[in-house]
Amino acid sequence: MHSSSSISSDTLLCSETPLYRHMVDLLERADIRVGGDRPWDLQVNTPEVFDRIGSHASLGLGEAYMDEAWDVPRLDEFFYRLLRSRLHREVQPLRLVLLGLRQRFLNLQTIRRAWQVGEVHYDLGNDFYTAMLDSRMTYTCGYWREANTLDQAQEAKLDLICRKLDLQPGMRLLDIGCGWGSLMGFAAEHYGVSCVGVTVSREQAEWGRERYRHLPVEFRLQDYRAVDERFDRIASVGMFEHVGRKNHREFMQMAHRCLAADGLFLLHTIGKNQRHSSTDPWIDKYIFPNGDLPSCGQIGDAADRLFVTEDLHNFGADYDHTLMAWHANFEAAWPRFRAQLGQRFYRMWRYYLLSCAGAFRARDLQLWQWVFSSKGVEGGYHRIAG
Repeated sequence: MHSSSSISSDTLLCSETPLYRHMVDLLERADIRVGGDRPWDLQVNTPEVFDRIGSHASLGLGEAYMDEAWDVPRLDEFFYRLLRSRLHREVQPLRLVLLGLRQRFLNLQTIRRAWQVGEVHYDLGNDFYTAMLDSRMTYTCGYWREANTLDQAQEAKLDLICRKLDLQPGMRLLDIGCGWGSLMGFAAEHYGVSCVGVTVSREQAEWGRERYRHLPVEFRLQDYRAVDERFDRIASVGMFEHVGRKNHREFMQMAHRCLAADGLFLLHTIGKNQRHSSTDPWIDKYIFPNGDLPSCGQIGDAADRLFVTEDLHNFGADYDHTLMAWHANFEAAWPRFRAQLGQRFYRMWRYYLLSCAGAFRARDLQLWQWVFSSKGVEGGYHRIAG
């Protein structure tokens, strides 16, 4: 870290540059002050911060934070203001344009590449995720309508899914991207169904097999494209973000092929507000390689002539609460992992959780649950949804 005297002298030098003044002016439009005393104000530790942001946009911003070049006490509030103001759209270097073109024209989520996110992110370690998540290891948005704790919110979300699917004893449920098996375990315990889940994470599959060995729950280390059998119900919770726009249609065709004629399919996914946009490069490099958030239009295109949309529910604001709960758990558990993972990982993970919380708070990101049927529910889906 820099001493207070070096910070002030470096900042004085860089404040003379047009780029510095431009960045300061932009941030002030989002009610963020450089060197201010509010929890969301930016503290500059090294003078090249704005050069890195100007050259690499969000990637430069995130890497500079990981390198301790700047600090903000409340990152979630910083990103809420930044994203709510839409000022991030005014810093678009050429490399970001090229990334968008790469995602638009190349398939970055082939079967071979699909396993990378499991190895990089989900196989980080079950001990780590046990410390951060709820008791069921549910790594998706909770439902906070009547919940006060993370465990309550996640159980409410799992029950909401089961009710939307109208699960009945004896049914067979496919969970595409099953994670550690929280939905399958809950559905088997409370609704009397048997379950098959597919995942690209070895750590998740091993943990789930041990946790739910007493239930009719099967974990398969398998890409979703390889599934080819019939199920009464299908759910995919927090996995569609990894499918990629080049594969949306194939994903829907697989779900249609595997769903019983009178079945229901629930898709739970993070979404973006515009069709033509690229993945955040920092998230792509450090957190979720090859991720690609869908828009409503892209999901609708993928389901065209395959499914009837019975219900669409947005509770994206609940992801803010979920991420803040995960962050609180992460901070409390960090002393156990400090020696193993190190300070740069700490700043990276803190940046990930709090920047995402700010994005959902600003409504820059959404969380949707779609319910599909193959032919339309006779009499209307409201009879099931209540």
